[in-house]
Amino acid sequence: MRQITKSQLALRNGSDREEVWIAYQGRIYDVTKSRLWREGKHYEHWAGQDLTDELPDAPHTERVFEKFEQIGELIP
Repeated sequence: MRQITKSQLALRNGSDREEVWIAYQGRIYDVTKSRLWREGKHYEHWAGQDLTDELPDAPHTERVFEKFEQIGELIP
């Protein structure tokens, strides 16, 4: 599995590059094709970062990540 740094993830925020990526529990997901992540924003959440700590505030469970392709692992 591809290893991705926080700096590389930060560049995939929907404005610096075309890709829109998010991280959750050490996994990187490509949400580029999701209509809910247009321009790198989903409600009060921003792409290009680790959303692990934000999930408890979301109206959905972690199962939402099953619909997205895991493209890598987040490394320190």
